[in-house]
Amino acid sequence: MSAAVMTRAPLWRRLLRDPRAAIGLGLVLLAVLGAVLAPLLPLPGPETPDFLATLAPPGAGHPLGTDDLGRDTLSRILAGARVSLLVGIASVGAALLLGGTIGLLAGFLGGWVDTVLMRLMDVLLAFPGILLALGITAALGASLGNTVIAIAAVNLPVLARVARGQALALRGLDYVRAQQALGFGAMTILWRTVLPNALSPILVQASVLLASSIITESYLSFLGLGVQPPTPSWGNMLRDAIGFLDQAPWLAWFPGLAIFLTVLGFNLLGDGLRDRLDPRD
Repeated sequence: MSAAVMTRAPLWRRLLRDPRAAIGLGLVLLAVLGAVLAPLLPLPGPETPDFLATLAPPGAGHPLGTDDLGRDTLSRILAGARVSLLVGIASVGAALLLGGTIGLLAGFLGGWVDTVLMRLMDVLLAFPGILLALGITAALGASLGNTVIAIAAVNLPVLARVARGQALALRGLDYVRAQQALGFGAMTILWRTVLPNALSPILVQASVLLASSIITESYLSFLGLGVQPPTPSWGNMLRDAIGFLDQAPWLAWFPGLAIFLTVLGFNLLGDGLRDRLDPRD
């Protein structure tokens, strides 16, 4: 009886029963709330310099210190959270929409459709993710939009593969064959039956890719190929901190900690979603 009640419980309650998922959800919510509520906090603007407080250590006026231009580190970290979350959600969302469609079509239709689409995905998978992202941003130019495109291209074949695997597993099941025997069209079966049943593992994979997307965005910004100054991102904050590690090590500590905690949160949440959405659970 308890297992049945647990199965019927809302997803968020099942997540909160898992300590790892609860911690992950808390870290993700902390990042989201910080990004959303930052403009309402009594902090200087993330691009506002204060030349009388350059490289100030953490203290009452600046809880996380300031950089070489006197800009408040906490304000910049919260602004960087907006950038990282925007890039992560937009890139994974685009890859989820396109990659999920490609994978479901390839797996369900099979034949030449499967061959052509999956060979295209194999071409993308042949490149290491960070090198593919670097190549795309170098070709298109460094900007927020191009960073989203580059990271979406990295995530695309991963989600396509997951969706294809689910479609392959589902198309041979009895209820799918019964719909085919009743004369339902392939697209109708695909979108009304296969997609809803394949969605859970695809969404779990997408949640894990959010973490890697944030890391990739930080890589690109660190190398000068992502978000461009004066817009703050955690990656370009780390790059700017290199020249001041002896004088002001907190300039590297806090953006690095923000990346670590946010990525950890998405990874723990992804693990929790995988366990809670497992039909055998």
